[in-house]
Amino acid sequence: MKTIRLREGKERSLQRRHPWIFESAIAKGGADPGETVRVESSDGKFLAWAAFSPSSKIRARAWSFNEADRIDAAFLIAACARSIGARARFDVQSDGVRLIHGEADGLPGLIVDRYGDTLVAQFLSTGIERWKSVIADALLQQTGLSKLYERSDASSRALEGLPEATGWLRGDGAVELELQEHQWKLAINIAEGHKTGFYLDQRDSRKKFAEYAERLKFQRVLNCFCYTGGFSVAALMGGAQHVTSIDSSGPALQKGAANVALNGLDASRATWMDADVNASLRQFATQGRSFDAIVLDPPKFAPTVAHADRAARAYKDINRLAFKLLEPGGVLFTYSCSGGISADLFHKIVASAGIDAHVDGFITERLGGAPDHPMTINFPEGEYLKGLVVMRK
Repeated sequence: MKTIRLREGKERSLQRRHPWIFESAIAKGGADPGETVRVESSDGKFLAWAAFSPSSKIRARAWSFNEADRIDAAFLIAACARSIGARARFDVQSDGVRLIHGEADGLPGLIVDRYGDTLVAQFLSTGIERWKSVIADALLQQTGLSKLYERSDASSRALEGLPEATGWLRGDGAVELELQEHQWKLAINIAEGHKTGFYLDQRDSRKKFAEYAERLKFQRVLNCFCYTGGFSVAALMGGAQHVTSIDSSGPALQKGAANVALNGLDASRATWMDADVNASLRQFATQGRSFDAIVLDPPKFAPTVAHADRAARAYKDINRLAFKLLEPGGVLFTYSCSGGISADLFHKIVASAGIDAHVDGFITERLGGAPDHPMTINFPEGEYLKGLVVMRK
């Protein structure tokens, strides 16, 4: 077994069971891509077993902090089984569920979602890539399914020195699927859709938005960065009279309109705009338009902390514009999915946007990812999705 030794003082994060070991923390040692290494402190004490990644700034990712463990096929199979078994304890009102959520489930770089009878997996680190075949077989055996599609096309693979890889790993079938979620249905495409095909992490937020629509009787809803219209469908199912949805992807908007039809909703209650969100918000303000509910669910503005300052300005701008368009008593559902923006910083950004817009509001709820996208005590970076529900005074 190859060994890497850390610089003096760099062992503290591993002692707190944080799974990442950065290049700058390593004094000596190395291995092949994905190879398991023994991680030691500067004085030679065992800290962890980890998968080595010679191309990444995250030079190693911990598999285990137990010296007695052996990182073999049996270890990986058992880890998959624990993760899948844990989902039975979550209240997931959908046939789309995240079964494995990377570091939070002790499988750094592995994402697995289930859509009905089809699994979709992302192998995003060299350690997971090395065990891909074992993991693929284990997933099918433990779920009783026969179809597994690979979506290893995220940009993070390039940081690991890995090429993109997509297609059927086991079995085959349709890539156009229909997802049942709460009281509505959504069409997805596992080959072309974002992430593994859809944003399952916003499942419970969509339900929450439908509940607000029903209780507060929304009349005019604005859904920004709407993608395929998940929040739009939720609002209409909750009884909203009309939803205007904006996205810069024409194909996504077409799928959004199809999702409205899929649920038997009146197409005249939905307007779809292929446009830039910021420009549209400014145009609405010039036109004197207003809304009693607005959703801001933008793409990732800050993938790392290094991008936080620039991202903060972008988040502040769209929230300031949204506040100006929000009716008194109206509700803003605003989100950041940027790992580089903490929940505390996001709150400050939204507060600053309100001040600039001369608007105050009640924060009625704080939102995060659905429970099958867990954040653990030892890995706070797992809290990538942050949301606030703000009711304008």
